[in-house]
Amino acid sequence: MKEIIDRLQELYPIGDFKQQNKSLALITVDKDKAVDFITRLKNEEGFLHLSIITAVDWLEKNKFQLSYLINNPTTKNSFVVRVMIDRENAEMFSIHHLWEQAATYQRELKEMFGIDFPGSPGVDKPFILEGWHEIPPYRRDFDTKNYSEETYFPREGRTKNVPAEYMKQKLYPDE
Repeated sequence: MKEIIDRLQELYPIGDFKQQNKSLALITVDKDKAVDFITRLKNEEGFLHLSIITAVDWLEKNKFQLSYLINNPTTKNSFVVRVMIDRENAEMFSIHHLWEQAATYQRELKEMFGIDFPGSPGVDKPFILEGWHEIPPYRRDFDTKNYSEETYFPREGRTKNVPAEYMKQKLYPDE
């Protein structure tokens, strides 16, 4: 897999490269070159299968990390192509023209993280969260506890437990 990167490094500014194991490598590329890089991996290097597109919210860095897991079914090798984008007005170029199912992943990322993929089919249609008006729930600054306390009524007979204390009591009742 390193030989693929060595070939492509002449054409693309490649950031981090890490060989995770013999069949999986992680690579970071610039946002502006990512679609072209992924296209070349598909069309010229045989990485024909898109497994998933997902995101990580690096709140403290004010960035999102998009991760595209692509696989070469012949060699059984996979790349995770990582792309860092700004959290503010988060936007990335679509790859739905390479794999139709990318539109589904991009639609989910728009709804759950607020990352836009202009031009991606259906990206602005409600997907999972019908009628949602809060900040996207997978963002790390979304306060799930506060949301649930404001949204759901307290039920009679329900008690609140501090998780660490509750588990200690359940696991070690004699202490």
